[in-house]
Amino acid sequence: MKNRFIISGGGTGGHIFPALAIANRIKKEIPEADILFIGADNKMEMRRVPEAGYPIEGLTIYGISRDFSAKGIIRNLKLPFVLLKSYNKAKKIIKQFDPELVIGVGGFASGPALRAANALKIPTLIQEQNSYPGVTNKMLAKQVRKICVAYDGLEQYFPADKIVKTGNPVRDEIIHIVKKTDEAYQFFGFSKEKKTILVVGGSLGCQTFNRCMAAHLDEIEQMGVQLLWQTGESFYKNIDPTLLARQNDNIKIVPFIKNMNHAYGVADLIVSRAGALAISELTIVGSPTILVPFPYAAEDHQTKNAYALSSRKAAYLIPDNKAKDELMPLIKKLMADEEECRTLSENIKTMAQPDAIDAIMEEIKKIIGA
Repeated sequence: MKNRFIISGGGTGGHIFPALAIANRIKKEIPEADILFIGADNKMEMRRVPEAGYPIEGLTIYGISRDFSAKGIIRNLKLPFVLLKSYNKAKKIIKQFDPELVIGVGGFASGPALRAANALKIPTLIQEQNSYPGVTNKMLAKQVRKICVAYDGLEQYFPADKIVKTGNPVRDEIIHIVKKTDEAYQFFGFSKEKKTILVVGGSLGCQTFNRCMAAHLDEIEQMGVQLLWQTGESFYKNIDPTLLARQNDNIKIVPFIKNMNHAYGVADLIVSRAGALAISELTIVGSPTILVPFPYAAEDHQTKNAYALSSRKAAYLIPDNKAKDELMPLIKKLMADEEECRTLSENIKTMAQPDAIDAIMEEIKKIIGA
């Protein structure tokens, strides 16, 4: 048996962390397995995947530009040649590595890699995180063996006989999270005696959150709570130095949080975007949550994700264009209302799918005959 796997995709944590969860599970069940990642050059997977201990090959690839300037038009004119070059490189990598299965998790690199694998008659599997799939996965669907999904109703986009509802894979440290540990508080230099707000706008950050937190830092300090605010790396590079100077024992401003289990572990209230991975993690963590969906996601799927929770009183939903006025008052309200927070916590936990990675691994084993 080959025991070699390729996992392709990335671009954001919403693709990378499920990919790493799948890789870790394969290694756990098949310790001798060799796993290679294929990502996009200059995207975060080129750093995060090696940090997790796996090799990665990069493709020079990007998506369609919606910038109608001369630069954007030229970029789009070059795209067919970029796609062909990335396909040929992916095909070469796959031939050399000779995997028994290629897994696509979404993101720019996933398309060329899975197309190349299909052309080489190597079995493929898609892990689709969202309620509305991207163009690439819809195009690949007819040729892959299985499509692991997290939402109902995807038969309108994918062949029904290939769909398996598994849920989204979540990192082991989140699934087995232990909250309120001394270690977690010490990691951030926080006190166990104070309530903590976690503001996290995804791996790339969230401009809406950043502006809101910057504008209301005085109010947060007056509340006597702790704030852990992930800005995203690009915002952090250009952050006003006076904001960073206001950090103290209660206010921590960071570009990226690697130890999300610790961050979730100290959080009494979470403010988050509503990407598929975030939703999957938040339902397992079970903390009171305010969701502010990214308004430009395909088919507005983040709003649909958030509504699935808010309609069951498992989280609050604030539209992005109302966050400036509504987010801080709601944070204050919830931090003062323990009964409401208890209700939110109980309800969000009922929506968790902690066994998703088990179900995905079962499909992988069926395909490779393990």
